Amino acid sequence: MSRRRAREFALQALYQVDTSESAGRSALNGLWAGLASEDGIAGARVADEEERAFALRLVDGVAKHKERIDGLIEEASTNWRLARMPVVDRNILRLASFELAECTDVPANVSINEAIELAKKFGDKDSRAFVNGILDRIAAETGRGGRRHRGN
Repeated sequence: MSRRRAREFALQALYQVDTSESAGRSALNGLWAGLASEDGIAGARVADEEERAFALRLVDGVAKHKERIDGLIEEASTNWRLARMPVVDRNILRLASFELAECTDVPANVSINEAIELAKKFGDKDSRAFVNGILDRIAAETGRGGRRHRGN
């Protein structure tokens, strides 16, 4: 299983939810169906069960805790309202903030590093630094690391 790949699936579903108001599970199922179809993405392998389970955990968790997560992001992002953030960055932050706040089985530094990798792959040239700065503050706020709390 690749948790990185599961996070990519989750991000794509969260992006779709954010831009089209579709349901997260529905977005994931559509993504996986596309990979499995004959016209699927060339060279892309179908998600395995563990990747599906982790992606679902992330997407469902963001939906369930969205109000708290968005509050953490708003509080940590000085000069940026959530609605004004680029859609990709906003959803990377939601995914990683859920992990920081609710997934104590995932080390905080792993959540932050994976979010930075997503920002490099899917965001623009400024996404990496933006995501890193906000997640560092959220990690500190949740007691899972950051400048004020070293460690996990």
